Amino acid sequence: MRTNTSRLLAAAVTAALAATTLAATAVPAAAQVTAAAGDAFYRYDGSTPLASLAPGTVLKTRTLAYHVVGLPTPVRAVQLLYRTTDAQGRPAANVTTVVRSLTGDSSRAVSYQSFYDSLDPADGPSRAVAGDLSLGGLIPNAEALFLVPLLTQGYNVVIPDTEGQTADFAAGPEYGTNTLDSIRAATRSEATGMNADTRFGLMGYSGGAIATNWAAALAPGYAPDVNARLVGFTEGGLLVAPAHNLKYVDGSLAWSGVIPMAVIGVSRSFGIDLKPYLNDYGLSVYRQLEDGSIIDAVGHYPGLTWKKMAKSQYSDPNSVPAFVDAVNRINLGSAPTPTVPGHIAQGNGGVLEGTFASPAGIGTGDGVMVAGDVRALARQYCAIGNGRIAYDQYDLLSHLGAAVAWAPGALGWLNDRFAGRPAPTDCGRIPAGNSLAPEVPQPAR
Repeated sequence: MRTNTSRLLAAAVTAALAATTLAATAVPAAAQVTAAAGDAFYRYDGSTPLASLAPGTVLKTRTLAYHVVGLPTPVRAVQLLYRTTDAQGRPAANVTTVVRSLTGDSSRAVSYQSFYDSLDPADGPSRAVAGDLSLGGLIPNAEALFLVPLLTQGYNVVIPDTEGQTADFAAGPEYGTNTLDSIRAATRSEATGMNADTRFGLMGYSGGAIATNWAAALAPGYAPDVNARLVGFTEGGLLVAPAHNLKYVDGSLAWSGVIPMAVIGVSRSFGIDLKPYLNDYGLSVYRQLEDGSIIDAVGHYPGLTWKKMAKSQYSDPNSVPAFVDAVNRINLGSAPTPTVPGHIAQGNGGVLEGTFASPAGIGTGDGVMVAGDVRALARQYCAIGNGRIAYDQYDLLSHLGAAVAWAPGALGWLNDRFAGRPAPTDCGRIPAGNSLAPEVPQPAR
């Protein structure tokens, strides 16, 4: 059973990640249906101020057919509008999707964090589930395949819109609070079949790993009630220190498009304006991607660098104080240590995806994520109180390929945690990594 499920999940990951690079040709432009921006379900219209409601409070509930590529399936999904907290600590409303266990088991659930990576709220998983379809939204549509192995093993599955309703790309702390409050909402709603005794595992790759790790890190302080019910977290292809990633992908063939995405995401998430630091070309790219997804970025800007986008006096991104402050706030190296077991996987064959750089103090990675940063974070967790960290590094696999290797093992790892088996550890065997110290501001030239 486990072998068959692992094969299913590996196939699902392959298909889902292939959508990231192929979706641009998968749906003709004339056939695209954008998400209904006026969908009233997404708006909180209650009389009680959000600030007066506890995080995780359910605000609205609806049940609908689970759609894949805009087509309804027999699977039913419960969607919840719930109160949460954004990147700036303000109360916000967000949406999560719950697919109930096929066996009716209320005791186990997996919170699956999508890698939809977008600056367009229309691309969120809940929109795709509801039947809306945008080009970037094809990614969560493809990720529906993850449901098959999870549901066949009797799990309830919870899928939060991790980026919130303004698509705050790369805002790790907000990803984390959205995820934790989604779990709270899912266990407080009578429609989901779950309750305060339901145990949860966290699972996510790439953008989903950002949400997974931040949720695990913030849970002890932000949501101790959720932390008490977590069996562990499993993730792959993790963003740790974003300033390092920007230097690593600088000038790469495929992944350099994440540079403007990060600039836009940081600006939006923390309410800062980085446009004054960009030159005319940088502003043009900014406008092109302002509502774009990872599909619009990957492979579309080969050889793009920060220096090409910035005014000459800001050729070093650390000369922009607001940027330095923002990337330091989303550096996982400065976040709390999770208290539950973790499984972290990372590729290191980035040359296969056109990233050939190995900057001093940063080194190599999977094409977009920095392997030395991930090793450093895993070692940090081991050193400061969490000895139940398993770590896998795939030196011959890139970002897409590593996901296929990670996913079957991730499901097996979660199964073992729910079964109460002792968590494995690689503490003491993880190679040294990079410094995760905060970035230091530099003067403009």
